[in-house]
Amino acid sequence: MKRRTLPASLFGALIALAGLSHQPLGGLPVVVEKAKADDSSKRGRAPSMPMARDPAAAVAEEYEAARRKGTREALELFIARHGDDPLAAQARAELKRLSR
Repeated sequence: MKRRTLPASLFGALIALAGLSHQPLGGLPVVVEKAKADDSSKRGRAPSMPMARDPAAAVAEEYEAARRKGTREALELFIARHGDDPLAAQARAELKRLSR
């Protein structure tokens, strides 16, 4: 069986598909270099990620959902997740009312 070498054009195509032509030797990929160059233009733009929600509001919404559901399991789950929160005391009181 005769062994063949890869034609130069096929070898070039494989390198292009592998992305080696997009990365300078010893450097960062072109995408990273462009991102670093664009940092100076982002001063006036709005942030790309939304601001984080207030954790207290999220806990209050979860408590209201558990209270509306009105089941022992929902209130116990809320207490397990947020046992140190002031709303956990209300959930415990609601749980006592349910057991009566």
